[in-house]
Amino acid sequence: MRYPLSKHADILSKTGKRQSEITLEAVKRGEISSEDIKISKDTLLKQGNIAAEHGRAHLGRNLERAAELTEIPDDILLEMYGKLRPFRATKNELMHMADELLTKYNAPINAKLVSDAAEIYEKRGILK
Repeated sequence: MRYPLSKHADILSKTGKRQSEITLEAVKRGEISSEDIKISKDTLLKQGNIAAEHGRAHLGRNLERAAELTEIPDDILLEMYGKLRPFRATKNELMHMADELLTKYNAPINAKLVSDAAEIYEKRGILK
């Protein structure tokens, strides 16, 4: 895979629309929804691979983590981010969230992030 991705690969939105189909005219005709402009898991994984291949391993891992998030409903993501703020959740709530990320959404990287946060928050005294 080569950078820039848009010149070397077919980029599809989360709903499968091609990048070339997402135009202002299509929006005006009502052919494009908010779901159509969301990035796909595949595109994020491709970008992560490019980053890793070019010595940007940390960026690659972040893009892989972001790819997992594309499969999680927006309301769950907002709840997750809210609970990750200091004093907003108990350790049990965070561990339950981590388990749900792993088992329900197949998001092991994000599950580990949340379970690690629970441990760190406990040590720092910033749990609810």
